[in-house]
Amino acid sequence: MKYVRLIAAVAAAASLSACATVETATRNAPLVPEAVQPVSAALSIAAVNVTVPYSLRASEANSYYPMGDIVWRGEPLADRHQQVKAIFEDGLSKAAAKTQGSVPVQVNIEVSRFHALTEKARYTVGGRHELQFTMFLSNPETGQAYTKPRQIVTNIKAFGGARAIAAERNGITQRLRITDHIGEVVATELAEAGAEIAANSYVFASVE
Repeated sequence: MKYVRLIAAVAAAASLSACATVETATRNAPLVPEAVQPVSAALSIAAVNVTVPYSLRASEANSYYPMGDIVWRGEPLADRHQQVKAIFEDGLSKAAAKTQGSVPVQVNIEVSRFHALTEKARYTVGGRHELQFTMFLSNPETGQAYTKPRQIVTNIKAFGGARAIAAERNGITQRLRITDHIGEVVATELAEAGAEIAANSYVFASVE
């Protein structure tokens, strides 16, 4: 419950600051709790839960754009689902370093698509890395959802040909670029979710 009280405190502080502003006519304003004022809660990642369902099909076909839900060649052949899971977890670690707020949350992600480049595409024309996943935030102690699940589709330009080879020699691997990108995307999502959590804090504060 300490996370619930913390979020309620964020909203309470917002309502106190609102008292110092110029008063406006509220005769026709809807009756809503003060906690729904558009103030952002500063979040931090306290826990993560990444799921890569085995119903997703991994393809090892060496074509420019193989059919499949998972296409990943940046590591030796192994369990591609577990490799993708580890990539997202590393990306979330980078997001955690960018989000050091006072409201701890658990980031829940379910991957639905992970398309990096095949060998054929990487060493010729290049392309783009395509990521799709659903994300929502929850209380790391109780599991109570703080936000609704959101479908996120994000792409990053992938190097090809001589540029890919040069990047690899300098330690800029596909894995590094993708984990960096995931970190940036999730950090941005958390910044936006802070306002949603603060606006709905009266719901969480009412739960015992």
